[in-house]
Amino acid sequence: MNISFKNFTDMTASDYAEIGLKVGLEIHQQLFTLKKLFCRCPAGQYSKLFDAEILRHMRPTLSELGEYDGTALMEFKTKKEIIYQINHESVCTYEMDDTPPFEIDQQALDIAIEIALLFKYKLVSEIHIARKQYLDGSIPTGFQRTTIVGIDGWIPYKDRKIGLIQLGLEEDACREVSDEGHLRVYRTDRLGMPLIEIVTQADMHTPQEAAEVANILRWTVRSTGKVRTGIGAARQDVNVSVDGGTRVEIKGVSRIPLLPRLIYNEARRQYSLLKIREELKRRGITEKSFQARSENVTHLLTKTSWEPLRQALERGEEIHCVNLLGYSGILSQSTQSAKVFSKEISDRVRVIACLTRIPNILTSESTEEMIDSFTWQKIRKSLRAGSRDAQVLVWGNKEDVITGVNEIIIRAKEATIGIPSETRQALEDGTNGFERILPGPDRMYPDTDLPPLEIPEKRLSKLSKNVPEPFWERYEKYRRWGVPEHLLRIIASSPRAKFFEELVDKYHIPTHQIARLIFEKTRHWERNGYPVKKLTEKFWLSMMDTLQQSITLLENIDAWIKEIMNTADFSQKKGIPPPPLKKSRPADLKMKIEKLVQDSTLTFDQTGKQHQYLMGAIMPEYRGIVPGKEVAAQVWEAIKGDSHE
Repeated sequence: MNISFKNFTDMTASDYAEIGLKVGLEIHQQLFTLKKLFCRCPAGQYSKLFDAEILRHMRPTLSELGEYDGTALMEFKTKKEIIYQINHESVCTYEMDDTPPFEIDQQALDIAIEIALLFKYKLVSEIHIARKQYLDGSIPTGFQRTTIVGIDGWIPYKDRKIGLIQLGLEEDACREVSDEGHLRVYRTDRLGMPLIEIVTQADMHTPQEAAEVANILRWTVRSTGKVRTGIGAARQDVNVSVDGGTRVEIKGVSRIPLLPRLIYNEARRQYSLLKIREELKRRGITEKSFQARSENVTHLLTKTSWEPLRQALERGEEIHCVNLLGYSGILSQSTQSAKVFSKEISDRVRVIACLTRIPNILTSESTEEMIDSFTWQKIRKSLRAGSRDAQVLVWGNKEDVITGVNEIIIRAKEATIGIPSETRQALEDGTNGFERILPGPDRMYPDTDLPPLEIPEKRLSKLSKNVPEPFWERYEKYRRWGVPEHLLRIIASSPRAKFFEELVDKYHIPTHQIARLIFEKTRHWERNGYPVKKLTEKFWLSMMDTLQQSITLLENIDAWIKEIMNTADFSQKKGIPPPPLKKSRPADLKMKIEKLVQDSTLTFDQTGKQHQYLMGAIMPEYRGIVPGKEVAAQVWEAIKGDSHE
């Protein structure tokens, strides 16, 4: 790979092909159920209020093969105290691991099966519950209960299929409130809510493709009407790799529009890390030959004026320095937009050593002079550093600073390997930061609390009848029907699409008019504070009956329905109230147009402007009485007749 990474907007598909970009997605979507997945607490009751707090410390457990998961060991090194804020209305003893699980929620399982059928998955014949370790504290039990519902599905994308590896059904985790130092606080109201996870193959090869596929998946599940929407109801993880590297997972992407820039920056980071490995190899530095040493240099910095170090000394903390042999120039190598390799080290120190005050390290390659050159010389001399070495300062209490030193050395040594397998956190600026080591297979093991659950054919047959037409098929069908382009996606992904089709099939009203009325005007009214919930399916059926009798009423429908919604005692049992009375009659139209033309004192340089003015003057009176096309024709006729005179 010898390309030079361009700006985000300048990168092309061929550029990404040259670095061998591969992208896979993991889409997490909350299901719209009444209860949580393994208890009978209500789902979807969010609140900032809490009745109690529970303190816990997490410890790793052995897998079925007698091994520890690397992620669990990493989390254990952080020595975190976990506080859970509990509201008794949304949490019970199950979530705190004081009560065995209930049977899996059948409503959630039915929805998961229906969505699996929608994506052409091969369904499992039995549900087997497994435990997946989470030692970051996001789940009080230290594990998440999860199961696989289907495998080997697909969706169409452009001229190919995107493979779907599996669809899982699992519990949602807590919401993080804060994470500072060794204390992490969670709110438990979201905990245990049913969640599906759709995992794709790494079949996307540009950032834009990944975003487009994510949207297809999102719009398809929304079309069922059985998933939750809003902030936090859907989250995306993205798996990224380039040729010569390994899979890196970016977690917690809250909005799909963020995906392209996140993927670009991760591809750029991996490409840069591979270049750094090549440079270290050229210098003769490999995993085996790597050398580093550290030393307590607090006594050399007692007179420092740099504020972060001065405050650390006031708190009684230690300052240590790590010397990386042969690393001169490496720490300042660019990785992501506005980030350099030393940020990789800083992130590790922040997460694992819990040195969360930023800045938490200072390197000898800093572009700003934080420490004077004389002091740096003393530090280098103390560490017996050579001219080709690089130094990293880290400070904190004695225990944390030692952990920090170890992490600096570990991350610097990993640079000789290339790209470490990590889970990284999505940031709002489109970059990412270290979150934890990528979990391995040792984190999963069978759950002995719950027996297997058979899925009989009779149940599948019944559920298959509830599966809607796929989003992509609806989309193309509505295009053929003449639905306006800007409404195609909105209608195809709507749970009301089936009702829309019923209206189109039943009434001789233009399809585009029905589409605009049900899906465009209603959104406009809702944004302007009108009680759109009053407009039920029964209302629309009655309204369509009325419109079919007089299609001209469509031209006055905006004011008419607003008036209906503002009627406090509006009841659909009484039927649709008649449209507002108009005193004008169609027979009077020609005379009024001619009078308006003759009486007008305005002059127009173009007849089109005169026509526009006259239409604006006459239509408010005749809208809903005479079709607009007919009014327009009569206005043109009057203008031409007046000009001949």
